[in-house]
Amino acid sequence: MVLSAADKTNVKTAFSKIGGQAEEYGAETLERLFATYPQTKTYFPHFDLGKGSAQVKAHGKKVAAALVEAANHIDDIAGALSKLSDLHAQKLRVDPVNFKLLGQCFLVVVATHNPALLTPEVHASLDKFLCTVGTVLTAKYR
Repeated sequence: MVLSAADKTNVKTAFSKIGGQAEEYGAETLERLFATYPQTKTYFPHFDLGKGSAQVKAHGKKVAAALVEAANHIDDIAGALSKLSDLHAQKLRVDPVNFKLLGQCFLVVVATHNPALLTPEVHASLDKFLCTVGTVLTAKYR
């Protein structure tokens, strides 16, 4: 999926507005993911998955950091997430569909906190961006 110049601008603008709340959004995204798609919990058997869990918050921070990194390097998402892609391909082996589910949950969190931000154009751009991130994270699975 190719991000247009307008998509890139929309993504950068959205992330600039999300700003300092990215970590909270990451944790809330995971909480929403685990509640909505319980099968995704299987990758975290060692976690306390309760609401407000320190482990969920810590992993949410990592998720948010990866998304911010991808947004900050939108012209080279594969390069920016190369180590994370290796980790998922060689060790974690997360079902690729889970990245799409995570992206959907992230969009819901963004929409909940910033309804005016998520115009149809920005929504479409963020969706394309999140799909691209998911593709990058699973590209080395083969």
